[in-house]
Amino acid sequence: MSLKTLQGKDILSIADLSPSQILDLLQLATELKKGDKKPVCNKILGLLFYKASTRTRVSFTTAMYQLGGQVIDLNPSVTQVGRGEPISDTARVLDRYLDLLAIRTFKQEDLQTFADYADIPIINALSDLEHPCQILADLLTIQENFGTLSGITLSYLGDGNNVAHSLLLGGALMGMKIRIATPNHYKPNSDMIEKAKEFASSNGGDVLWTEDPIEATAQTQVLYTDVWASMGQEDSADSRIPVFQPYQLNEALLTHAHKEAIVLHCLPAHRGEEITQGVIEGKQSRVWDQAENRMHAQKALMVSVLGLE
Repeated sequence: MSLKTLQGKDILSIADLSPSQILDLLQLATELKKGDKKPVCNKILGLLFYKASTRTRVSFTTAMYQLGGQVIDLNPSVTQVGRGEPISDTARVLDRYLDLLAIRTFKQEDLQTFADYADIPIINALSDLEHPCQILADLLTIQENFGTLSGITLSYLGDGNNVAHSLLLGGALMGMKIRIATPNHYKPNSDMIEKAKEFASSNGGDVLWTEDPIEATAQTQVLYTDVWASMGQEDSADSRIPVFQPYQLNEALLTHAHKEAIVLHCLPAHRGEEITQGVIEGKQSRVWDQAENRMHAQKALMVSVLGLE
């Protein structure tokens, strides 16, 4: 397996993984989920979260405990990082105490600084630019439903945010057809779109950005949405509602998708805004499988970067 090459590696972007590494991670996650593999771990994971979290915090913690390791919650409000200690100093100190550090932060560049100054693996648990751990769980969920990733069409609706960026890159790496529908002023980062197009051309995939949600969802197999205002954008949440209303994942939009299409949402969800109650609770929803798969995908990632496999 290609996972041996991940030992000691930082995962700051889904693009830090090759297609073969992603496939092997998904295979390992499946085996861990079934209980077919039970690696033994005596390592210590640090969680440094500058942003609130439910799924990421609990899934990382549970995964590490199930592996037999320990977790230290490095809440910025009760550590010196919350009082302005330089990241370079914090990184070098934590490097002496921990075996692995997962960071949830507002700035992608902060992750890079940690990676520059610490020798232990650094995992991006969400930044302003990407959410690679979420996308590993998404890919696992899609693979469970369709048996493959190559050639599958995924349509993302809403804000061109960190999740959209990682979906673009991860989906393109796996040869998927990625359609992103957003208002023009909320489209994904242009560099991310171009990088995704490069990946798609090398792996048999396709990338489309459009303002038209109907065009994006026509015969798609995976419909995906996220909140319209991410953490830190709460002040603009109300003003965004009329702009994003045409992109709501609702029953009418679902009729344009493939009859066997599944619905994904990375949560938390604002029912009645980006998704309706009927769709998130409907028979095509795989949202709860997707949330569970955060734990299995992250467990596989930790096993690999720690060299436990």
